[in-house]
Amino acid sequence: MTCWYEGPLAAFDTETTGVDVEADRIVSAAVVVQDVPGGRPRVSRWLVNPGVPVPAAATAVHGLTEDHLQRNGRWPAPVVYEIASQLAEHSGAGRPLVVMNAPFDLTLLDRELRRHRASSLDRWFESAPLLVLDPRVLDKHLDRYRKGRRTLTDLCAHYGVVLDGAHDAAADALAALEVVRALGARYAARLERLSPRELHTLQAVWHAAQARGLQAWFARSGTQEAVDPAWPLRPDLPAAAA
Repeated sequence: MTCWYEGPLAAFDTETTGVDVEADRIVSAAVVVQDVPGGRPRVSRWLVNPGVPVPAAATAVHGLTEDHLQRNGRWPAPVVYEIASQLAEHSGAGRPLVVMNAPFDLTLLDRELRRHRASSLDRWFESAPLLVLDPRVLDKHLDRYRKGRRTLTDLCAHYGVVLDGAHDAAADALAALEVVRALGARYAARLERLSPRELHTLQAVWHAAQARGLQAWFARSGTQEAVDPAWPLRPDLPAAAA
């Protein structure tokens, strides 16, 4: 019997104007699909003119300048519609979606849908629920006492995955997908009996516990930063306030 980490997987990643999911914008995105480990990936890419200034600090990360995006990027409204449609298609086909640090990319997509399409991400998954595999959450739960950072670059190094072209949305999506496959194989005894649906539910619990632990660490160190326990999507601020 084929385990979930040996079967078809999709992956999603974005590059953005910054790290604030409520205010920043998508400048590029990619969805990668791979049917079997080592199989040739199918890649969909989008380049977006966000309609707002692109900070130099963001360009330094992903290399996309404001001028380049204005000349070559598409307007956000049709792009976010196409991305959401494709993610819904993969959910309908039963493909789990790999998203590194899912609350960032999925929440940003949700806010862009609300901003440009008067819609929400949840609306696209009413008939076929989104099943997310987040390598960051999985790794922190399965190897919780390992010291060091857990960025995508770090996880690739730890699990022996080649990351060629970091901070390119397609490269990052494929690398995250391969990390999940490697992680699944390494911890097969703990994961192979869990379905993607069960793992999705468990990751929400694990992420909340991880967030509480990080929040406690911030409190002890005198840092005022708040950690959101929601996963894989942060609630809309007006709804959360209500």
